Amino acid sequence: MTTQTSSAVARVADGIVMGIARHWLLLINLAVGVYLFLPLTAPVLVNAGYERPARVVYSLYSFACHQLPERSYFLFGEEPLYSLRTLEANGVQPGGNLFERRVFTGNPTVGYKTALCQRDIAIYGTVLLGGLFFGLVRRRARAPSVKVYLLFLIPIALDGFTQLFGLRMSTWWLRTATGALFGGASVWLAYPYLEEAMNEVIQTELRRKRH
Repeated sequence: MTTQTSSAVARVADGIVMGIARHWLLLINLAVGVYLFLPLTAPVLVNAGYERPARVVYSLYSFACHQLPERSYFLFGEEPLYSLRTLEANGVQPGGNLFERRVFTGNPTVGYKTALCQRDIAIYGTVLLGGLFFGLVRRRARAPSVKVYLLFLIPIALDGFTQLFGLRMSTWWLRTATGALFGGASVWLAYPYLEEAMNEVIQTELRRKRH
């Protein structure tokens, strides 16, 4: 590789690094927005008759979410959410285990479930809103201590584990509230540090160029 080619590659790499450092918040917000939007397209696609692309969306998100129908939102049905008993009367195998229930995507009566559950939609929705808000206060934002952050994790841990071990049943509003707390607290903790790190990258690159 010639010196001229090496210099050109270095300039492109520097440009990419600087672009990411300057626009990291926009890039993350776009990524989170796409990640949040795609699960909502799955029921839209099924309802429109495009089952194959909908299956692709469901399959992709199945690695990140349990997709249990009794903990998911439904579109194009009689209600936006259902109890397990109602779902068992409308297509879910009665007494089915977790793996049998999660493959149920819906039908014309109950509608079609989103590819992310209620809690995950709350988490990523709050991350997106928090990211947009951070853009307004980024110069004044300060990250909380780890101890304060852990306090925000207690509700989602209690709600999730007590339900997991069969001690109680959660509700859609608890899943939404605890997910929102977790998502918002994660933005509050991580984004000020990312802002500081990216500003340091920019300053380091500017100093290098001056020398």
